[in-house]
Amino acid sequence: MNTSTRRWIAAGLCYIWPVSLVVAQDAIEPVRPSAPILWRPYLAPDVPQARLGNSSRLHDLIRAGNLYLTAQDAIALALENNVDLEVSRYNPIRAEWNLERAKAGGALPGVPSGSTQAASVASGQGVLGAQQAAGVSGGSTTATTRSAGNASITQIGPVTQTLDPTFQEATTFSHQSLPQQNSVSSLTNVLIRNQRAYSGSLQEGFLIGGAGVVTYNNHYLNENAPTDLLNPSSAPTLSVQYQQNFLQGFGVAVNGRNITVSKMNLQISDLNFRTQVITTVVTVLNTYNSLAADLEDIAAKKSALDAAQKLFSDTKKQVDIGTLAEIELTRAESQVATSEQNLVNSQTSQAQHELQLKNLISRNGIQDPELAAARIVPLDHMTIPPTDDLPPIPDLVTKALTNRNDLAVEKANIAASEVSNLGTKNGLLPTLVGFAATTQSGLSGTAKAVRFGNFVETPDPYFVGGIGDALGQVFRRNFPTNVGGEFFSATLRNRQAQSDYGIDQLQLRQTQLTNQKDLKQAQVDVLNAVIALRQARARYDAAVKNRVLGQQLLDAEQKKFALGASTPYNVIQQQRDLVAAQSSEVTALATYRNARVSLDQTLGTTLEANQISIGDARTGKVTHTSSLPAQLPAQP
Repeated sequence: MNTSTRRWIAAGLCYIWPVSLVVAQDAIEPVRPSAPILWRPYLAPDVPQARLGNSSRLHDLIRAGNLYLTAQDAIALALENNVDLEVSRYNPIRAEWNLERAKAGGALPGVPSGSTQAASVASGQGVLGAQQAAGVSGGSTTATTRSAGNASITQIGPVTQTLDPTFQEATTFSHQSLPQQNSVSSLTNVLIRNQRAYSGSLQEGFLIGGAGVVTYNNHYLNENAPTDLLNPSSAPTLSVQYQQNFLQGFGVAVNGRNITVSKMNLQISDLNFRTQVITTVVTVLNTYNSLAADLEDIAAKKSALDAAQKLFSDTKKQVDIGTLAEIELTRAESQVATSEQNLVNSQTSQAQHELQLKNLISRNGIQDPELAAARIVPLDHMTIPPTDDLPPIPDLVTKALTNRNDLAVEKANIAASEVSNLGTKNGLLPTLVGFAATTQSGLSGTAKAVRFGNFVETPDPYFVGGIGDALGQVFRRNFPTNVGGEFFSATLRNRQAQSDYGIDQLQLRQTQLTNQKDLKQAQVDVLNAVIALRQARARYDAAVKNRVLGQQLLDAEQKKFALGASTPYNVIQQQRDLVAAQSSEVTALATYRNARVSLDQTLGTTLEANQISIGDARTGKVTHTSSLPAQLPAQP
C-alpha cells in the first residue's frame, strides 16, 4: 500500500469517525459573568464542562490503522490528552480563586433579622415608646429594647474581618392589637398599632483589625391611642460605629496572612503543575523507549526463530539421509519451540507497553475503537551519542538545586508556614477591643391635641412635621448619643494558645530539617544519576561487543555444521548465546535512554531538554505541528 492510499484511508476514517470523540481544546478557566456592575457580583461564573475527548492531533497521526509516533509527537499528545495532567491543570486555577476568596476576608455578624425589626419600637415614639422611655410597660408585647448605640463585640481575635463591603436592608410591616390592662397612658382597652420599619446598614472590615458599620433606621407608627400627641409619626436614627482590635487580631501582617499564604500557594501550585508535566513527560519517554526496545527485540527474536527453523530443516535432511541421530532432530525442534516462546514473550511485552502508551496519550484509552485497533509504530530509533559531555559534578549539583521544582516547593511551603504562624503567635495575646459609636435620632409626626378635662395638651411644635423634619433633626445632630468603651479578656495560664504555638514551631523546625535532608539527597541523586548513565553506557558497549562476538561464533559454527564438522547441539548453543546477547544489547540501550531521561529529571531540565513550552502545557494546546514524514516505514 503506497503513501497516497494510506492518506486517503486515514482521511476517510477521520471523516466517518463520531465527532464526539474528537473535541476542540477549549479553555477550562471559569468565565466571569458580563452584566451591569449592580448585579454582576450575584451571577455565577460559567465553568466549562470537563474535556473528555481527545485532541484532533491523535487521529491525524493514525494512518492505515497504525499510529506513527515520534517521541516529540508522543509528548505533544500527552500534553494535550493526558488525564493526570488535565486534573493538575485545574490546580493553578483553583489557587487563583482561593486567593480571591482570601482577599474577601472572614465573616461578620449581620444586622438584626426581619422578625426583630417587626417587634421593635423607637424610644419616645407612640404609647409603648413613651412607656419604654419612662421605664414602665403596658400590655403584653414582644417588643425588645436595643442597647445604646447597638454596639456588639463579636469575632474578636485573629479572625480576619470581612473585607468586602456588605449592604443589608430590611423592611417590615406589622399590625398589632395589644390589650391594655392599664389604660391610663393609652386611654384605650385595646391598643391597635400599624407600624412600618425600614433598616439599612453598610459595613466593612479592614486589615488593621477593625470594622466599621453605618446603620440607618426609620420607624413609622400609626395607632389608635387618644393620648398620642404625634400620630402618625416617624422616628429615624443614623448610627456610625467602629471597633478595633489592639492586641489579639491587630495589624496588617496578622489579618492579611491568609492573603499572603494564598499568593504563595499560587506560586506553589504552578511549581507543582510543572512537576506533574515533568513526571508525565518522563513516563511517556520511558514507555516510548520501552516500546521501541520491544520492537527491536521482536526483530531479533524473529531472526532467531528463522535461524532455528533453518537449523531444524537442515537437521531433518541429515537425519533423513542418516548422517545424524534422531535425537538431534528433537533437539532442533526444541530450539524452535523455545524461539517461538521467546518471540511470544517479546510480543506480549510490546502489547503491554503499547497499551500503557495509549493510556498516557489519550483521555479515553482503548474506549476509542480506532485507537484500540491501531498499532503504535515508533519512528525514533534509539541511539547513543558518542560521548555524554557532562559538566563537572559540582556544576550539575548547582543546576539541580536551582531548577528542581520539588525543592522550590519545599522552600515556599516553609515560607508559607512562617507566615501562617504569625496568627498562632498573635493568638497568645489577650483580647483588647475598643469601640466607639455615635447615634443621631429624630422624631416628627402629625400633631394631635389631648384633652384631660379642661386641660389641653399639644406636642412641641419642633416635632410637628413629616419625615423631612425628622431627618433634619438627625443630620443637625439635635439628639446625639455617643458611646465608647473597651473590652478586655485574658485567659489565665493560656496553655491552649501556648501549646498551639509550640506545636506549630516544632512542625516548622521538622519541615526545615526535612528540607535540608532533601537538599543533601538531591546531591546524592545527581551523583547516582551520573553513575547510572555511565554504567549504562559501559553495559551497552559490552553488550554490543558480546553480540558481535556471538554473531561471529554462530556464523562460524553454522559453517562448520554445513561442512559436517559440528553438531546441531553446538549450533543451538551459539544461537541461544546470540539471542541472549541481542536481548542484553536492546535492554542496555533502553536502560541508557531511560538513564538519560532520569538525569534530566534529577537536574530539573526535562522541559528544556525536550523543547516543551509550559504555556502549551497549561492550555493543553501544543503549538508546534507534527514532524511525521510523508514517507512512512513499512510496518514490521
